[in-house]
Amino acid sequence: MTFPLAACAEMLWRDRPIEWRAARLTELGFGVGLWNWPDHDLDKLAASGARFTIMNGYLRGRLTDDEGAAELLATARETARIGKRLGVQRLNLHGTGLGEGGLPVRPMHIVTGAMWLKARDTLCRICDLAEAEDVVFTLENLNLPVDHPGTPFGRAEDTLALVAAVDHPRLRLNLDLYHAQIGEGNLIELCRRALPWIGEIQVADVPGRMEPGTGEVNWHGIARALKGMGYEGPVGMEAFASGDPERALAAFRDAFTV
Repeated sequence: MTFPLAACAEMLWRDRPIEWRAARLTELGFGVGLWNWPDHDLDKLAASGARFTIMNGYLRGRLTDDEGAAELLATARETARIGKRLGVQRLNLHGTGLGEGGLPVRPMHIVTGAMWLKARDTLCRICDLAEAEDVVFTLENLNLPVDHPGTPFGRAEDTLALVAAVDHPRLRLNLDLYHAQIGEGNLIELCRRALPWIGEIQVADVPGRMEPGTGEVNWHGIARALKGMGYEGPVGMEAFASGDPERALAAFRDAFTV
């Protein structure tokens, strides 16, 4: 068995046009992940023949306050329509907008109870939007110690709590195991707890954020555990290649073939 596999086009063959990367991933049998749509020529992406699995589902905004929620919802609505044009399967959210280097535009090192309640309310409104537009959103965990300090609801425990509280089929988890390994660990049990709400699992090895086999994580063991618990959903490699991208993709496929 191999899970439905995808890879982030933004992180591979970075000297090539994005539509070339999307087409090459498709030729190799992978779905294609994207980041922000305004960075790209949509007509060329649509003509690439790619199966787009996930894309950032908003441009600006945050979950935690009225102003941020309004901006998040407005840009999510615009992005949902672009996503449908490209056939994107899942539209990805974070606790707040990310800027240069993946740092939060508005860092929040303390998240209050009122912010939790507002985040749940904002995500309920996202579900209403998703119903109206016939799309699915995911909420992604991010690591705080290395890549995204100050991101509210960054920990997998937090994203799981929010998605489970909303408990709507139009809102799923994008469970990123690279981020979870840095911030929390215990990945197999995390997958087991999160299983009812997972929309996609993303992977990269630690340290270095490169393909499986370059770091400390036993990815084949995780794949076997996922199979054992009945997970049949997509797995996406959101990682840089340590060398040749096609060898990196082959290592990824090998790790998740069980």
